[in-house]
Amino acid sequence: MMVRNVVIGMLFVTVIAPIVLYTDRLGTFPTFSSSSSSNDFVEDVTTFAFNGETGRLNVLSQESSSKFKESIGMVYSDNSHHQSLSDSSKVILESSTDTGNSKKGESREHASARVLSTTNEENRSMSENAIKQVTDDEIEDGNQVKPDTDTEGDGKDDAMGTDSKEIQKQINDVSGDTAAKHEQTTESSVRVVKREPAKTRPEKQNERVAIPDARVRHLKDQLVRARVYLSLPATRNNPHFTRELRLRVKEVQRVLGDASKDSELGKNSYDKLKAMEQTLTKGRQIQDDCASAVKKLRAMLHSTEEQLRVHKKQTLFLTQLTAKTLPKGLHCLPLRLTTEYYTLNTSEQNFPNQEKLEDPQLYHYALFSDNVLAAAVVVNSTITRAKDPAKHVFHIVTDRLNYAAMRMWFLVNPPGKATIQVQNIEEFTWLNASYSPVLKQLASQSMIDYYFRTHRASSDSNLKFRNPKYLSILNHLRFYLPEIFPKLNKVLFLDDDIVVQKDLTGLWSLDMKGNVNGAVETCGESFHRFDRYLNFSNPLIAKNFDPRACGWAYGMNIFDLDEWKRQNITDVYHSWQKLNRDRQLWKLGTLPPGLITFWKRTFPLDKSWHVLGLGYNPSVSQKDIERAAVIHYNGNMKPWLEIGISKYRNYWAKHVDYDHLYLRDCNINP
Repeated sequence: MMVRNVVIGMLFVTVIAPIVLYTDRLGTFPTFSSSSSSNDFVEDVTTFAFNGETGRLNVLSQESSSKFKESIGMVYSDNSHHQSLSDSSKVILESSTDTGNSKKGESREHASARVLSTTNEENRSMSENAIKQVTDDEIEDGNQVKPDTDTEGDGKDDAMGTDSKEIQKQINDVSGDTAAKHEQTTESSVRVVKREPAKTRPEKQNERVAIPDARVRHLKDQLVRARVYLSLPATRNNPHFTRELRLRVKEVQRVLGDASKDSELGKNSYDKLKAMEQTLTKGRQIQDDCASAVKKLRAMLHSTEEQLRVHKKQTLFLTQLTAKTLPKGLHCLPLRLTTEYYTLNTSEQNFPNQEKLEDPQLYHYALFSDNVLAAAVVVNSTITRAKDPAKHVFHIVTDRLNYAAMRMWFLVNPPGKATIQVQNIEEFTWLNASYSPVLKQLASQSMIDYYFRTHRASSDSNLKFRNPKYLSILNHLRFYLPEIFPKLNKVLFLDDDIVVQKDLTGLWSLDMKGNVNGAVETCGESFHRFDRYLNFSNPLIAKNFDPRACGWAYGMNIFDLDEWKRQNITDVYHSWQKLNRDRQLWKLGTLPPGLITFWKRTFPLDKSWHVLGLGYNPSVSQKDIERAAVIHYNGNMKPWLEIGISKYRNYWAKHVDYDHLYLRDCNINP
């Protein structure tokens, strides 16, 4: 009887008590998702008590914790981890409850295999779902691409299966000794399974980049495909499908409208996109002649390219026209100023400090312009940056039409302590056709025909040479500086489309090493070399110049007038102008004859003195602009025109007082 009681007691300790304990553990299983147990699970798995001593599992001693986590982190997906977790815990429990039966040991191996098989099947289904997401995301999700949750490859799944089997073997070996140890290892195994869904892979999610505005692009692509189908014979022979497709085209066009971003589309855009896709699928089934579709697409491509060519030509023409057109405000301003000027007394029409005009010790500027507001910005910006404004003298030459307006502006808005002079080009009696060959050419009938009869087929296709500014002698005065300023040693020439950002007095003290012209070279780009401006097919040009020589910039040039006279530069200019009377050496403008006239007579300035491109290049470096002494709006997009590049306009506009009475009256606004 005593033996019977002892056997029953041992059965209770070894069989019934573990079952009760396991049931209690499984009842509280969801609590294993807590952060404390999740953070400690590696330590629970890798350590165990054996005969009162703490040891390390052999299978884990060769693995780092990060590598171990990565392997088991691939087993379950977020969408199915609860079910997989439950199944896995049941398998581990079944394999651990009976420690004395060898057949149970075999079932444990099969149980682990089932765990691996289940995870592999789930991984394969996840891969198939990921592939389906790639094909469906463009339609269903617009510009949002879903993150990738697939595993990295089968090799890591195999490694995971090996690790799982080894872990299970260690658990079984330990559980054969005591129930307490068995309970501890079972809890550790459950924690291993529970840890897996918490593992995330942000780097995998970042591998796919969202396609911006994918829905708008898809809708436009659908319209192209629909037009192709509508033009094919198989579609025209199916009136029902033709009506349906035309209806879908109207719906998509209505939804698309002028939208260029997905955020601008209506709420029903996805429904229309899906409906059109279904209709296009029907068209693909109806149309079986690929050759016809390819032929139609080629025709559409050719037509689109031709339209693009026409639009580019129209854009160029309109841009040139806008550049040549005087805005209404800038037409009003000189008229208003002229009226005011002739109401002044003779004594009020004179500028102060006229005794400084011929003082070679001062800093003299030459500015030739018929734009009052532009000239005002040049003077204002220069005086603002000058260290000693009283030593600066501005010589402005304009035409007869704007002479009174230019004088009135600077009488009303004197440049502080600086000296100003405004001259009329008509006063230069020495500048006539008998002296200047360019003046004779500009007045010729052939030159007038070249500019104003542009409809002729034989006319030059480059519209930039149609600008009437090339007919103005103001544009060629830069070649007559010694005649205009006979008593000066050096003159700084400025264009009227520049803004001065730093003090320029350092230019007068430069040692130009016997050169006449100081300028910034522009050979950083291939189109700024001599062969861009001169006709090297002409033997006279090819023999005297290098086609790869660096060009340089007009707009801010320091001229040594003493060297000019010594080297007889004006005669050099005249001789080349006579040779180019039929425009065979270069087209029109002042830069090509300048490159020829000052060939090997130009001193290169540091590039920070003069930065160009603000009138045509929207990509000028902000750093280059900020450190430049002079910024130049060369090109058609002048800052006073509506087509000016907006991000550069403030550099110019901050030197204009838009609250001035004359500007308000002429409605000139920033």
